Amino acid sequence: MSGHFSAENIGHGSPGHAPRDVPSQQPERFVFDEESEAAIAPILAHYPEGRQASGVIPLLYLVQKQMRRQTGSAWVPRVGMDAVAARLSMPPIRVYEVATFYLMFNTKPVGRHHLQICTTTPCWLRGSDAVVAACRAATGIRGWEETSADGLFTMTEVECLGACANAPMMQINDDYYEDLDGPRTTLLLEALQRGELPKPGSSIGRCASAPIGERTTLLSPPDRT
Repeated sequence: MSGHFSAENIGHGSPGHAPRDVPSQQPERFVFDEESEAAIAPILAHYPEGRQASGVIPLLYLVQKQMRRQTGSAWVPRVGMDAVAARLSMPPIRVYEVATFYLMFNTKPVGRHHLQICTTTPCWLRGSDAVVAACRAATGIRGWEETSADGLFTMTEVECLGACANAPMMQINDDYYEDLDGPRTTLLLEALQRGELPKPGSSIGRCASAPIGERTTLLSPPDRT
């Protein structure tokens, strides 16, 4: 399930308002780099002539990925939103509305590893409190939307990410880590602190959303005749 975003994962900003500038964080300019430019034309080709504004979400995501490549922090600065508006011939405020509405866009810098922890009912019932506690202990972060002193981690509380069958889970950058508990979360974060990138998916090795344990039905081998 890694790399997917949920339509429910929305609403951390104030739609209709320009993002508040933080002078020490906002860059003075943004220009799409070669990798981003190569991706723009195929994206806009999906939309009819005159409807290119429909590409605002994927272009904002290109900005965020480019910022991660260039700075180590995946976020969308205001000048990046302005670059998207210019490319799509949109009023900048329309781009601000989108960028500040969807939680998948970070409108301020985040740590190298963005810990997006689901605390919605299925994850909570399966122990998301232990995941949160392990993250706080390992990173030293005390609140939400805060970044650790070493700049490695930012913790964000999010709504359902659509991996309820493998709860509790959290999304780290673009990847899903599922079937977590306190100790497994600690091991995951310790690996990231060492510069390793653990394999996304189930932390207990189950295939996708298959039931935990052995099969209890359809035990006979298939009839190949």
